[in-house]
Amino acid sequence: MTSPSRITKAVIPAAGLGTRFLPATKATPKEMLPVVDKPAIQYVVEEAVAAGLSDVLMVTGRSKRALEDHFDRNYELEEALTRKGDKERLAKVQESSDLATMHYVRQGDPRGLGHAVLCAAPHVGDQPFAVLLGDDLIDPRDPLLARMVEIQEREGGSVIALMEVDPAQIHLYGCAAVEPTGDADVVKVRDLVEKPDAAEAPSNYAIIGRYVLDPAIFEILGRTEPGRGGEIQLTDALQQLSADEEVGGPVHGVVFKGRRYDTGDRGDYLRAIVRLACEREDLGPDFRAWLRSYVSEEM
Repeated sequence: MTSPSRITKAVIPAAGLGTRFLPATKATPKEMLPVVDKPAIQYVVEEAVAAGLSDVLMVTGRSKRALEDHFDRNYELEEALTRKGDKERLAKVQESSDLATMHYVRQGDPRGLGHAVLCAAPHVGDQPFAVLLGDDLIDPRDPLLARMVEIQEREGGSVIALMEVDPAQIHLYGCAAVEPTGDADVVKVRDLVEKPDAAEAPSNYAIIGRYVLDPAIFEILGRTEPGRGGEIQLTDALQQLSADEEVGGPVHGVVFKGRRYDTGDRGDYLRAIVRLACEREDLGPDFRAWLRSYVSEEM
């Protein structure tokens, strides 16, 4: 078993084309689409930082410069806000540039999530690290990633986030075959299948977009052949880890039952905005009143 060590690095794959949100993503990265008044990617970086991961590597692609600009200083804007005495907006602008130590690497050839993670190998080195996908926003009141880091540091190996879904929806996810452990929210992963048909799925435990990985994953990804969709699948590499603990330690799953906002398609993206806006202290009361009135009139 790989000896546990303190995790400080997070990897955020952000090289996708965002085709489901065209034409909005023709010139704007999908990660920069606003969720209320912050881009989706900022929620993800904030989650990593809240879990103690202050070193963030973003795996980007062409036309993603806006991501780097967002987490960089904007001296002209800051100066303009300073002259106006607008301290509140100035603080919001500076918040993103002060969040974490940001690094960037390009995934020149978009060959899937597994390949994007492999691009992080030179930066990560031989230490465990976290991977956060931008389509899944986890409510900060439900510290999933911190729990996953805790389990990895205790057990070694790798930890994936799991969520029970309707069996009819399991074909949309990677799926895990599991067995219970001494922790109610932790399972041992015995097998993994990428987007199985419902009849062939080993369970209704779906993988959601949070991983804490042993660095042994890099060697496996380097020799993993393209799988479903002609892409190098992270699930396929994790399946090899789960089948042989001597390679990189065990694979555990943390079963998440908290609040998750899926921004992966248009409908769920809109629902995420509504839910988050309703819960905001500054927007919620007026927005909820309007929403009740709107729904009543439409019904």
